Amino acid sequence: MKNIATKWWIIAVVVLIAGLFGWSTLLQSGNPDVIAQKGIHWHPRLKIIVMGEEVPIPADIGIGPQYAGMPTFGSMGMTAIHTHDDMPVIHLEFPGLVREEDVTLGNLFRIWGKDMRSFGSNMRMTVNGKENTEYENYLMHDGDQIELRYE
Repeated sequence: MKNIATKWWIIAVVVLIAGLFGWSTLLQSGNPDVIAQKGIHWHPRLKIIVMGEEVPIPADIGIGPQYAGMPTFGSMGMTAIHTHDDMPVIHLEFPGLVREEDVTLGNLFRIWGKDMRSFGSNMRMTVNGKENTEYENYLMHDGDQIELRYE
C-alpha cells in the first residue's frame, strides 16, 4: 500500500511541475516584447557614411575585458551584440530569452561607446533600402541592410 501511495505522490509532483513549466512558457510566449525563448543568431549589416565617405566600423566591438561590466557569454567575454573582422556584419548572438529592447541599434552604439548622432548632422537612416526614422530604437533583424548617412 505504501509503494502505491508513494507512486501517486511522485506522479502528482511530476504532473504539477510539468503543468507549472507549461504555464510559465505560455505566459512568456504571450509577451509581445519577447522575440525568442531560446536565443537568436542573427547578422544584420551596418554601413555609416559621413559626407560621402564610409566610416569603418571596428572589429571586436563587444569583445574583451573592457566589457566586463556588461552581460557577456561564452569563453571570449563577448556581449551578445558584437563585431568580428567580417565587417560590416553585426553579430547578434543571444543564448536565451531575447526581448525587443535587447536588439536595438542603439545598443550597438552604447556597447561601442559612441553616440549615434556624433557622426554629423542631418542623419538619415535606411533599412533594406527604405527610409526609417526609428534610429536608436530600430529593432535589428537577421539580414537587415542598415545604412546611416550624415551630411
